[in-house]
Amino acid sequence: MDRIVAFIPARAGSKSIINKNIKNFAGKPLIHWSIEAALNCDKIDRVFVSTNGHVIANVANEIDNPRLSVISRSDKTATDTAITESAMLEFANDYDFDVIVLIQPTSPFVSELDLTTAITKLESSNADSLISVVKQKRFIWDKKGEYIIPGNYDLNNRPLRQYFEGFLVENGAFYITKKKDLLVSGCRLSGSIINFEMSEESYFEIDEVSDWIIAEGLMKNKMHVHLYPKNEIKLFATDVDGVLTDSGMYYSENGDEMKKFNTRDGKSIELLRKKDIKTAIITSEKTELVAQRAKKMHVDFLFQGEKNKLQKILDICKTENIDISNVAFIGDDLNDSELLSKAGFSACPVDAVNENKMLVDYVCTRKGGDGCVREFVELILNQQDT
Repeated sequence: MDRIVAFIPARAGSKSIINKNIKNFAGKPLIHWSIEAALNCDKIDRVFVSTNGHVIANVANEIDNPRLSVISRSDKTATDTAITESAMLEFANDYDFDVIVLIQPTSPFVSELDLTTAITKLESSNADSLISVVKQKRFIWDKKGEYIIPGNYDLNNRPLRQYFEGFLVENGAFYITKKKDLLVSGCRLSGSIINFEMSEESYFEIDEVSDWIIAEGLMKNKMHVHLYPKNEIKLFATDVDGVLTDSGMYYSENGDEMKKFNTRDGKSIELLRKKDIKTAIITSEKTELVAQRAKKMHVDFLFQGEKNKLQKILDICKTENIDISNVAFIGDDLNDSELLSKAGFSACPVDAVNENKMLVDYVCTRKGGDGCVREFVELILNQQDT
């Protein structure tokens, strides 16, 4: 039985924004943002997309992951007047799990870190449910007869905004509750409820066209500020374990070591080569498997058993007459941190150590061995093609 599952309801037939759930949002289908966040959360055992739309199902299934299941939503729970709880209860009666994380596909700012932190918070508390919220610092007025009165502050002692505590607003991003409580209450939240506060940008739940325009603008701005190299990239370097591979230790029956590589990452090296960008693999380990993989990908430089990765890259820069600012590097562990801090453009997989997540220019949405190198390379090439 799965202990914690994510449930993403994606009903077809959106009226305000046609095909909303599969419409391209900042570079990929809207529903992909929530699916990827859930899949990247190690706390979540399985991810279910519940839909009554064949096109939505096909788009969701573009994400190839054994933990993802696209399931049919019955007609009675997919009407314009049906509430999300009806689909949740239908699901709860058919599947075994302990905890359900309801994630709305219309909230693309949900991240793996949000979900992981929220689940951990609920697990370490005595609460029954958790809701995602955003803090707002606005002054509310209530209607009283034909007049209005302040709802959350003293009119005669108007607080300065920076000292105003504000209030919590439900942002509709996600809700966490136990299956047993859901079946009894019929509600996504019940019992004692705690909150998880998300970033201010997550306030926007996409229901109307105006929501879409604002939210996509925020996302694109966020991506442009943090996600593109400032200088032309002339050398691309990558670590191996935890980046090109999933960090797993695999052995054959004879005790031979094996590694799992991703074909999409291999293709990315070819794409870089076509753009005359030099490529390098640099790792502190030393195996014949890596040598074979590097040869197959036609990597320009292979360095194994390197303890000082930064110095080796600086040596290449000197030989190739380029600056460290023209180097892109992706690494996952602490022995990559020094080079990540000096490279012109840096990235790490979503499952990298937290220290590197705070250090790099870009945290990939994919894990090591699951296409994170391809994701980073496409980011570089898209920018240099503009």
